[in-house]
Amino acid sequence: MFDHCLYFNTTALARQLERVWSEAFKPFDLTPSQAFTLRAVLAKPGMLHSELAGTLRIARATATRAVDGLVARGLLERRSTKQDGRESEIHPTPAALTLKDGLNDASSKVTARLKDELGDGTFAGFVEQAKSIGSHLP
Repeated sequence: MFDHCLYFNTTALARQLERVWSEAFKPFDLTPSQAFTLRAVLAKPGMLHSELAGTLRIARATATRAVDGLVARGLLERRSTKQDGRESEIHPTPAALTLKDGLNDASSKVTARLKDELGDGTFAGFVEQAKSIGSHLP
């Protein structure tokens, strides 16, 4: 019935991937969204909310809520910028820094597993196609 439906098939895939990534980040007591937010900030400390939203391809309000949750958990902190008092930089806390290698390792293991199960070419091709499709949609 839905064999040719992009929405149905990508949503079904997203649910499957959500389970895989949830299991990977479970030891850190983080959801995939929290873990990817934290990994983005760990990779570029001091990024602005707008940069984080762009990196994660989410709305700025969604990025702000994600940061709020990680601030409440003591993993991120906001610092005022010198240029604009309305914008703040996002920095990892020392507690977040202790998770960096483990989060990256967990992510690498999932990626390696998926490449092994799907084949390197299929994996890389799908990621590129998904990015391309996403860039063409509003």
